[in-house]
Amino acid sequence: MDLLDPLILARWQFGLTTLYHFIFVPLTIGMGLIVAIFQTAWYRTAHVRWLQLTRFFGKIFLINFAMGVVTGIVQEFQFGMNWSDYSRFVGDIFGAPLAFEGLLAFFLEATFLGLWIFGWDKLPRLAHLATIWIAWIGATLSAYFILAANAWMQNPVGYKMAADGSRAELVDFWAVLTNRVALATFPHTMFAAFMFAAAVVIAAAAWHLARGQHVDIMRPALRFGMWGMIVAFAGVFLAGDQLGLQMVATQPMKMAAAEALYNSACGANASFSIFSLGTPDGTSEIFSIRVPYLLALLSTHSFDGCVEGINDLNSLYQTKFASFGIDQFTPIIWVTYWAFRWMIGLGALAALISVVGLWLTRKSAKRPVPQWAWRVAIWSAPLPLLASLVGWIFTEMGRQPWIVFSLMLTRNGVSPNVPGWQVLISLVAFSAIYIALAIVEFGLILRTVRKGPEPVPEPGEGHPSETALEDTPTTVY
Repeated sequence: MDLLDPLILARWQFGLTTLYHFIFVPLTIGMGLIVAIFQTAWYRTAHVRWLQLTRFFGKIFLINFAMGVVTGIVQEFQFGMNWSDYSRFVGDIFGAPLAFEGLLAFFLEATFLGLWIFGWDKLPRLAHLATIWIAWIGATLSAYFILAANAWMQNPVGYKMAADGSRAELVDFWAVLTNRVALATFPHTMFAAFMFAAAVVIAAAAWHLARGQHVDIMRPALRFGMWGMIVAFAGVFLAGDQLGLQMVATQPMKMAAAEALYNSACGANASFSIFSLGTPDGTSEIFSIRVPYLLALLSTHSFDGCVEGINDLNSLYQTKFASFGIDQFTPIIWVTYWAFRWMIGLGALAALISVVGLWLTRKSAKRPVPQWAWRVAIWSAPLPLLASLVGWIFTEMGRQPWIVFSLMLTRNGVSPNVPGWQVLISLVAFSAIYIALAIVEFGLILRTVRKGPEPVPEPGEGHPSETALEDTPTTVY
C-alpha cells in the first residue's frame, strides 16, 4: 500500500472530518427540539422549573451549534480540494439542494436563533417561543436537503447524463427531493438525533441527582430524557425497517454485505447472521450463527422472501458495469457487517438503560437509586452518538466501490492534480484543529453541566417588572 496514495488519504480525510462534523449535527437537531419543548412547557404552565431547564439546556444547544457551524465549513473546502472530479460530476445535481440548505434552511435557522438569543426580554413570550420552534424547523429542513443530496449518491434519480458523459445534469429537482432513499433516511436520522440529545439530558440530570442537587428541576428532566430515549428508539427501529426495504431495492449489495450473505437465499435459508467469520479475501463464509427466516422477513416482509447474495450480485455487476473496468463490486465485508451490528447494539443498549432507569426512579420505588446506576446513566451519553457514527460508516462504506452508485467509482472522483503529500498535510492540520476544538467543546459543555441551572432573577433585577416570577423573562445568554 502506498502511504501517500491521494485516493486513500482523501478518503481518510473526508471520513474523519465528516464524522467529526456529524458529532454536532444530531445534538443540534435533537437539543433544539428539547429546548423548544421545555420552553413550550414553561409557556403553558408558567412553572419556573421549565424556564430554568430551557435556559440550562439552551446553553448546551448554543455551544454545540456554534461548533457545528465551524466544523461544517471544512466539508465545502474538501470537495473542491480533494474531490474536484466528483464535484464536476455532481455539481449540477448537488447545487440545488445545497443552495436551498444554505439560502433557505440555514438562513431560517440562524436568523431565528439570533432572535431567540437576544429576544428574551424584548419579545412577547409567544413570539419568543415561536423563534425557537422556527429555528428548529430550519435545522430540520437543513438536514433534509443534505440528506436528499446524499440519497442521490445512493440512488441517483431526476438526472440525465451530459452528451459527453462527463457529468450528471439535473432534470427533475422534485424527484431528487422525493428520492425514496431520502424519504426513508430522514425520519431514521431525526429519531437518532433525538436519542443523542435525550442521552445528554439524562447524563446532565443524573450528574446532579447523584449529588442531590437541583432535585426538583433535574428529576423531571431525567424522566423526560428517558421517555424520549425510548420513544425515539422505537422511531429509529420503525424507520430503519423502511430504510432497509429501500436499501434492498436500490443497493442490494449493501444489504448482502451487512449480513455476510455470500449466496442468494430464500425463506429459511435467508437467515439473519448474529455472528459470522469469513475468509480473508471476503469471498466466502467459514462459520456463522444465524436465525432462520429473519433476514427474509426484514428484507422483504415475507418469510418466503428471497435475498440476493454477494457473489451472485458481483457476477451480475461484472456484466452490467463492465465498462468501469473492475471485477470486484463488493465493499469491505467486515466493516459493513460489524458496523451494522454495532449500530443496532449501541442504540438498543441506550434504550435498555432508559427502561431500567425509569424503573429505578419510579415514585413507588422503595429503595434509593444506587450510585452505580447514576454512573451508568452519565457514561451512557455517547452510546446513541456512536450508534449514529457507525451507522454512517455502514451507509457510506456499504456503497463502495461507488461514490455515486452505478454512475461513478470512488477512485474516479478524486482530484487528479493534488499530490498525496498535500492531502496528508491538510489531514494532519485538520486533525490537530479538530482535537483542539473537541477539547474546547467538551470543556464548555462540561462546565455548563456542572454549574447547573441558574436561579431566575426576581422582578426588577435586570428585567422589566412582572407581576409574578413565573412570568419573568430570563437574561440574555
